[in-house]
Amino acid sequence: MRAWLTRNVRVLSAVSFLQDAASELLYPLLPIYLTSVLGAPAAVVGAVEGVAEGAASLTRLAAGPLGDRFARRPLIATGYGMAALGKVMVAAATAWPGVLAGRVVDRLGKGIRGAPRDALLVVDIDNAARGRVFGFHRAMDTLGAVVGPLLGLAGYELLGHRIAPLLWVAVVPAVLSVALVFLVRERRRVLPKREKVFAGVRDLPGRYWRVTVVLVAFGVVNFPDALLLLRLNEIGFSVVEVILAYVTYNAVYAVSSYPAGLLADRIPRPAVLGIGLVFFAIGYVGLGLTTDAVVAWLLIGVYGLFTGCTDGVGKAWISSLVGADLQAGAQGLFQGASGFAVLVAGLWAGFLWGADGRLPLLISGVVGAVFALGLLASSVYDRTGTSSSTSSSAKGGAPTPTTE
Repeated sequence: MRAWLTRNVRVLSAVSFLQDAASELLYPLLPIYLTSVLGAPAAVVGAVEGVAEGAASLTRLAAGPLGDRFARRPLIATGYGMAALGKVMVAAATAWPGVLAGRVVDRLGKGIRGAPRDALLVVDIDNAARGRVFGFHRAMDTLGAVVGPLLGLAGYELLGHRIAPLLWVAVVPAVLSVALVFLVRERRRVLPKREKVFAGVRDLPGRYWRVTVVLVAFGVVNFPDALLLLRLNEIGFSVVEVILAYVTYNAVYAVSSYPAGLLADRIPRPAVLGIGLVFFAIGYVGLGLTTDAVVAWLLIGVYGLFTGCTDGVGKAWISSLVGADLQAGAQGLFQGASGFAVLVAGLWAGFLWGADGRLPLLISGVVGAVFALGLLASSVYDRTGTSSSTSSSAKGGAPTPTTE
């Protein structure tokens, strides 16, 4: 057994697989359900997702310090439990406000669980192996995003194109994920005094803030994937083809996540992120220019490489910048701010979308290319983040000044 593939890494990866399978079974079908079955206007679809993601981002900011103040496993179980409850509420809804309430509860659960889970993933893990840990976890999580839509498509056909029964099917893996959380092990920690928790977050080191500012700033041009799917529809993809393209994206994301994490333990993490942003720029600019369905399908795969190279690697980089006592707070702040950045990106991109979305895609692609060049250049001149320097902060301790 590989030393970094601990019991908690395996269990939490399985939990994420099941929960994401449930979530992604719903995701491609929910807009159709809202508009065609419940009769909601198209604007409601954007409002539901915007409010839900905003709630998740806000909750992440609070859940991070809580994960450093209290035991993490109960917070993780609460988060996954709320996600399961939210899916029950969506399935039981008879009007769009019920779906909105369910999605908000679901995303609040996501916000509560994320930072404590990511902090627990790296307990007793050397800094030099954290890219692999987060890469493996993101691969398993995203594998659920491959299985979920495929199950949704199969169920859609088997159930005579009825969406409502499928919403109840999604509850099953969501509930199973909650049950698995109780297999997670957590040692008793010496917890800080209540009044010191938020003070500790304010004392996060300067290197953490510099990295967070750069990554969050990029998030302002990384708009929600739903708009990319809309672009595919504008190019000429059918509903089924859009869903299959989304599956393709998630499959590439899942397959590339672990190799990207492994690479990030070998070379500077900013370099891997820079490579990922090159894929981002190619994907966005390409989708902004092309009208060919085959080329668009290939570009969605390229976009999957972007996410595979950045999602887990970004978390690994953030985790290496702080000590074990601030892991949840650091992740919560980073992930919450990133979520708000994506929300802002969705607002400005939607405002500029127009008839075919070319303009926001081209703007984001060009800005992404600038960020890519900056990260690649910084990895050449600043060797912080190399696997050779990360060994000094083993077992979750605070990194030395020569580390990331």
